[in-house]
Amino acid sequence: MPGYIEDRWLKKRKEPITGSRERTSRYGKGMRYRVAGIPGVRDRSFDTLEDAKAWLRRSSTDEERGEFVDPRDGSITLADYISTYWKPGKGGAPKTRQGQEQRVRLHILPHLGDLALTKVTPAELRSYIAQLASTVASVDYRRGILAELSGILETAVDDRRIVGNPMRSKSVRWPKASKEPREAWPLETALRVRSLIGERYRITVELGLGCGLRQGEVFGVGPEDIDWVRGILHVRRQVQPLNGRLYYALTKGGKVRTVDMPASVAAELERHIAHYPPVKVQLPWGEPGADRPHKEHPLLVTTRFGNAVAVNTWNTYTWKPALAKTGVIPPRADGSKPWQWAASPKDGFHVLRHTYASIVLEAGESVVTLARWLGHSSPTITLDHYAHFMSEAGNRGRSAIDAHCSAGGTRWRASSAELPGYFPALIEVARLESQGWRGV
Repeated sequence: MPGYIEDRWLKKRKEPITGSRERTSRYGKGMRYRVAGIPGVRDRSFDTLEDAKAWLRRSSTDEERGEFVDPRDGSITLADYISTYWKPGKGGAPKTRQGQEQRVRLHILPHLGDLALTKVTPAELRSYIAQLASTVASVDYRRGILAELSGILETAVDDRRIVGNPMRSKSVRWPKASKEPREAWPLETALRVRSLIGERYRITVELGLGCGLRQGEVFGVGPEDIDWVRGILHVRRQVQPLNGRLYYALTKGGKVRTVDMPASVAAELERHIAHYPPVKVQLPWGEPGADRPHKEHPLLVTTRFGNAVAVNTWNTYTWKPALAKTGVIPPRADGSKPWQWAASPKDGFHVLRHTYASIVLEAGESVVTLARWLGHSSPTITLDHYAHFMSEAGNRGRSAIDAHCSAGGTRWRASSAELPGYFPALIEVARLESQGWRGV
């Protein structure tokens, strides 16, 4: 077995005359026994020989299995581990990284940041989850915070800072996922809002309601993305804001997809292009920054100054005033700032996408087709979000069974005659049971 135990107080060599071991210069100072010589394991000192032997056995075995974790490596605080080891290695889209940073900074570090990694125990996590429930109302957002924390601790396991991820303990119970269905607008509401948006930006509602595009995707559409002959729209990019600066990015999930373009949307696009010709706009690609590669694309929707549209500004000065005039949200209070509208998380631009899905499904379109148009990675996601819009679910199957077993049961009786002995036996059992027989 690799490794050995060194006595730091007494030398191995014995005195010739007395036969006792000679004392070292460290005699009586510090811990007496040192475990050393285990490949990949730092030396460690102990007061007693028994403790040193136990450590040698455990650490040697764990190292051979590739499971050794030095408890001293887990003494780093969660905050230091995040800033030094976890955060520098994070990738992904800029908006994703920004969301991760906010969840960590606002909800994880204030509560757990001063704890050593080894002190982030199931007991601490149960208390933390209970406290989180009293401060964060949204179940989905709470689950996002816990998922972020679990990811950090999983990275610490990979880095051999801790033995296991305490977020996976059976006693640590996450809040159950929200089952709230996506809500759509009545078509009349969507059309009223559309009529109250100025002509320059009215096409945004057409693309959201008629093609199911996300808001950033709408602001990233260019004339080269329109296939007039085939009646389809290519969704290749989106315009995203980050800390007040705009940039081009791939669509959610990094996908380029093709969406059906109804004739009514095509007609509105032609009208829009005739009145507001596309403008070439140059923006950084991937994330904002002067050192980032820039790309230039002609955009269908721009400001009157020829710039790309900033989502937050558009929501404040175009979208929410239309909602207020329609009665979806209350008017802005007298004396309030231009951006001080009532919160309307369920009535953001994304509700047009939900309304689009509801119209398509109620018309009987395939869930697989809708998932492809929406850019979902799986039809299962589409079903989870929008199954309640399928008003005919169940009715069609019932109608098919009724049609098959119609004509007063004639087909059913004919089928039973083709199975000799089976149905007659069932009938005989039913007759006997009616007379009190209960079987053997």
